[in-house]
Amino acid sequence: MSDIPKYMTLVNWIRQKIETKELKYGDKLYSENELSSMFEISRQTIRQAIKLLEQEKLLESRQGSGTYVVFDPSARKPNMTIGVVTTYVGSYIFPNIIKGIEKVLTENGYSMQLAFTHNKVENERSVISSMLGKGVDGMIVEPTKSGLPNPNLELYRKINEDKIPMIFINSFYPALDLPHVSLNDYNAGFLAADCLIRKGHRRIAGIFKLDDYQGHRRYAGYVDALIRSGLGLRDENVLWYSTEDFSSLSGDAKRILSRIDGCTSVVCYNDQIAISLVSLLKSRGVGIPGDVSLIGVDNSDLATLCEVPLTSVSHPKELLGETAARNLLHLISDPRFSATVEFEPELMERSSVKQL
Repeated sequence: MSDIPKYMTLVNWIRQKIETKELKYGDKLYSENELSSMFEISRQTIRQAIKLLEQEKLLESRQGSGTYVVFDPSARKPNMTIGVVTTYVGSYIFPNIIKGIEKVLTENGYSMQLAFTHNKVENERSVISSMLGKGVDGMIVEPTKSGLPNPNLELYRKINEDKIPMIFINSFYPALDLPHVSLNDYNAGFLAADCLIRKGHRRIAGIFKLDDYQGHRRYAGYVDALIRSGLGLRDENVLWYSTEDFSSLSGDAKRILSRIDGCTSVVCYNDQIAISLVSLLKSRGVGIPGDVSLIGVDNSDLATLCEVPLTSVSHPKELLGETAARNLLHLISDPRFSATVEFEPELMERSSVKQL
């Protein structure tokens, strides 16, 4: 007669099933009734075996659901490094986002490997591939040109298949079912337009970014605010621009002025666009907010430093970075964690919007 305790017989059997991959990561273990019948042992003995295997990080019991295999033999040993990819790094709201990420990672013993893409698709592929080759434990990525079809999506799908935890920040790719931490950009656009509507404006132009999905969502919110107020949308009052257009946008005065002609206010994609528009309009003798009211998004330092303090919709900045890092670390320890967060925007009213 064997001297091995009954619970250890079950423990060794389950270990072998996991080693031979007959029981794989995510598989549900047999029920207590089934195991009791198979091994002719009590439920108490079964629970003793499962408790030991839980301590070994092989199994996990979930209340009301059952017991699951959580050991992944393909999992890599952690090197305590997180890859962080943003479109830009040294200006606007990006330093605050990165500061938030770094703060949480450092507090938890992780280092950060930082790269940026300048919002170029070829750079995105290069830096993502490089980080994967260095064996990062997880990734925080700001999508590149998320408003356009992207040839790098299959790279992200492979990352997901390889079970490398990843969170998108600021935006996401609609074609991918991966978590993101961002501003609720639809509500940001709605809130900006609604502010102007409540101030009595009826001709409200909009300037939005074409190649980033934030621009699409902010535009959708802007449109819905107009429609719900019975104002309708005038295509001739909407200007779209791309990443490549931005540096020359302020020099394209004719196109901009034609789009906002006859309007008393403009919803701007972000504070950078709003500040550029302030300069352009003032150079043409147009008063802000006397002749045209402006509202931006992000509530950046630019909004307060502008010669006309800018009404702007808030962006969580450092808090967004902290949340993304914290949620990624949670994903590393629990792949089933629901990591998506969208921050609700708030309106920061200053001097750039006039009551009509």
